[in-house]
Amino acid sequence: MTSVRPKLKADIPKVITAWDVATGATVYQTADRNWSENVADAEVVVGEAADAALEAAQGDELRILDPYVMEVTEDGEVTGRETLRETIRATGPTTHTEFHKAARGVVDA
Repeated sequence: MTSVRPKLKADIPKVITAWDVATGATVYQTADRNWSENVADAEVVVGEAADAALEAAQGDELRILDPYVMEVTEDGEVTGRETLRETIRATGPTTHTEFHKAARGVVDA
């Protein structure tokens, strides 16, 4: 299952993101094709490497759902036209601070 999203140009840095089946948490694909809740652990990919990473993620849909490419800077910082949405996904819900990933020790505050 994949959502329809605009295709990013091949030379734009990206990470692969999805939802963890067991927890519902936002996760990011790491260089060793595992998953982390911390966007800083994500592998930044471009070009054919991004296509290969997305294909690998789509083959892992027993552990994750709805994998897609997300635009980032070369350093892996959230950027692009969906910055607000992806920042919320990376840091946690906006409803109460106790639910934020930083409060759970997943990312630095």
